Amino acid sequence: MTTLTTAVSERNGIKRIAQAGLTAKGIVYLLLGAIAFMAAFEMGGQSAENTDKSAVLNILKESSAGKWILPLLAIGLLCYSTWRMVQVYHAAKDEGRKKWKGLRYFLSSVIYFSVAVSAFRMLFSSGKNNGDNQQQFASELLSKPGGEWLLGITALIIAGTGFYQVYYGLSEKYKKHVQKLNLHGKASSLLLTSGKVGYVARGIVWLVIAFLTLKAAIHASSAEAGDTGKAFSFLENSPFGSYILAALGVGLMAYGLFNFIRVRYEELEGT
Repeated sequence: MTTLTTAVSERNGIKRIAQAGLTAKGIVYLLLGAIAFMAAFEMGGQSAENTDKSAVLNILKESSAGKWILPLLAIGLLCYSTWRMVQVYHAAKDEGRKKWKGLRYFLSSVIYFSVAVSAFRMLFSSGKNNGDNQQQFASELLSKPGGEWLLGITALIIAGTGFYQVYYGLSEKYKKHVQKLNLHGKASSLLLTSGKVGYVARGIVWLVIAFLTLKAAIHASSAEAGDTGKAFSFLENSPFGSYILAALGVGLMAYGLFNFIRVRYEELEGT
C-alpha cells in the first residue's frame, strides 16, 4: 500500500510539473505568435527581426505586473525543462521504439532551460535582452576545427526537427496527447485545428532557421545564422512576406493554445 501511495504521489507531482511547464510554454508561443502577427503589419512598433523569445521576455518585463509574471514564467519554463528530463529518464529505460525519443526530449529540455535562465537574468538586469542565441552558437561552432561541418550537421538536425513537426501536424499524431477528449465535441474540433496549424507553423519556422544555419555553414559566416527573429525577417522580405508572417503568427498562437488544451485534457506523466 505504501509503495502504491508513493507511486501515485510521484505521478501527481510529475503531472503538476508538466502542467506548469506546458502552461508557461503556451504563454511564450501565444505571445510570440501575437508579436509576429503585429510585426507583419507593423502594428505597435513591432518588427520581424526582433520577434523571438527574448522579445516575449522583454514585453513581460516591461508590463505593469512584470516583476511577478516574469519569475512565474521562468519557474514554469524550468518545470517544463524538468519534465522533459523525466521523459529522457523513462525513454532511456525503454528497450523499444521510445528510446530514440530521449534525444529529442533532451534537446527540448536544454532549449527551455536556456530560456528560463534568460528570464531569470532579465529580472536582475536593466535594459532589454536583444541577443541572438543562434548567431552566438554559430559563432562558437565556427571558431572550432571543422566548424563549418559541425554547423552544417546542426543545420541538418534542425531541418529534421522541422520536417518532423510538419509531419506530426499533418498526420494528426498529436491527437494521442489528449486521451480523454470527446472526439465529437467542440473541444475536439479546437484540438484538431490548433494542433495541426500549430505544429505545421512551428515546423516551417524550424526549417527556415535550418536554411539560415546551413547558409552560415557554407559561407563560414555566423552573421547569416539566426533565431526566429532572423527567420521571420527572411520570410517578410519574400513575395507576399507580410501575409506569410501573419499566417505563421496565427499558427504559433494556435500552438500556444494547443499547449493549454494539453494541460486541460492530457494524462500527463513521465512517459
